[in-house]
Amino acid sequence: MATLSAARQRDRTRQAQTRAALSTDELWLRYFSLGGTAGPLELDAYLNGALELPGAQRDRVALAVNEHLDALGRVRAPLSRPLRVAGPPSGHLAALTELLRATHEGAPDELPAAVDRAAAHLGVTCVVHLADYAKETLAPMPGPSGRGGPTLGIGSTLAGRAYQLVTTQHGAGTDGRARLWVPIIDGADRLGVLEVVPDSPDDVHDPALRRECWTLAHYVGYLLTAGSECGDAVDAVRRTSPRTVEADLVWTMLPPLTARTGKVLVSGHIEPSDDMGGDVFDYALSSRSASFAILDATGHDLRASLAAATALAAYRNARRQGRGLFAQADHVHRTISEHFTEQTMYTTGVLGELDLDTGRLRYLAAGHPHPLLLRDGKVVRSLVAGRRPMLGLDLRDSSLGEEQLERGDTIVLYTDGITEGRDANRQQFGVERLVDHVERAAADRLPLPETVRRLFAAILRHQQGRLQDDATLLLLQWGAPTVYDPAP
Repeated sequence: MATLSAARQRDRTRQAQTRAALSTDELWLRYFSLGGTAGPLELDAYLNGALELPGAQRDRVALAVNEHLDALGRVRAPLSRPLRVAGPPSGHLAALTELLRATHEGAPDELPAAVDRAAAHLGVTCVVHLADYAKETLAPMPGPSGRGGPTLGIGSTLAGRAYQLVTTQHGAGTDGRARLWVPIIDGADRLGVLEVVPDSPDDVHDPALRRECWTLAHYVGYLLTAGSECGDAVDAVRRTSPRTVEADLVWTMLPPLTARTGKVLVSGHIEPSDDMGGDVFDYALSSRSASFAILDATGHDLRASLAAATALAAYRNARRQGRGLFAQADHVHRTISEHFTEQTMYTTGVLGELDLDTGRLRYLAAGHPHPLLLRDGKVVRSLVAGRRPMLGLDLRDSSLGEEQLERGDTIVLYTDGITEGRDANRQQFGVERLVDHVERAAADRLPLPETVRRLFAAILRHQQGRLQDDATLLLLQWGAPTVYDPAP
């Protein structure tokens, strides 16, 4: 793409200003709203050839004129019916069209090459980096541009910052070239980052390119999720250590770790990601309600994971038949009792339903740690009203708890593998330490999935990097604000 000289750009901008009938003062107001830093007198001097502006500022002046021209539109003669305009796609539409065409019948391991061909339409090269299952590193997916690249730390690099905050970052790489790091998400679930190297280093500041790369990265996220269902290429990059049979069974049962609608955001995680046994969680979101469950089967072996998988299937079966919370819990209880008879098996859990229009929460805890209520950055109480015996034990008494949430409230559910984990001095992590870390994460105003990731980092530090039992967190926030900004 040819680059205009500063003088030529100024002359054309002045001509466009005349066509738009914009005074210098009106133009300055529009330029300033787009992030311009020059004052009115400096702008006037620039337009009259008495002062030079940096390239980024010249572009903001041009954008201010162009936006006004776009708003004016053009009057055209009407037709009896609108006609479709035929022609080859261009820009990010061409990139997405190429990506769709290349992946329509492509295998999952062919995605990096397809991304390369799509990126060429935007004047950039791209590398797909995927987060490992423990959410500690970002590894490049093998392909024409990414083969042999380094693994990047999520907590120590610009790429990791893009992943943490779900915002585009820019900076120079080890080769000195300017690049963008664009988060790859599937809906709200973070999968990795897209490394974007423009042909021209100044393009990293181009808001249009940022939006185009955000769209491309989002579509790549959908393709990665779809590809992981029919092949092992994605899993091979994300898996950094051998995984037990128990862990593979549990991972195949879990929903996306993060999901959102316009009314609710939910995010969860289980560790150790390569050796989990009896913990699972689930949720179901609609326009009016959010149903959720966290379950913990006794033990930490294949039998425990089979019990957890069975309990999860029973919960989903009852929920999908429209049964209420008591009936859901009873269905899980009966299923466990009937199919694990050789040796007694129990499952603890919390089941809940949230009305997304009113904030009315209904829940019960079956022999499980009680959920915490986070409000305005503080854990205000444990939710102890709803209770029943462990699933697998005959019912003696039970009660259904209710809580009226306020917008922005977060429900924190966890398993005892978090609070009962011990450090080298045999000190438990405990509920108080969990509350402290939750409140500190809330004070940092982090995206909810990043809060979950950092909580697990603290839990792992307490246990010297290796958990003694399955540990699960599930956070559900009502009325959560949208934090995924395509072009900050």
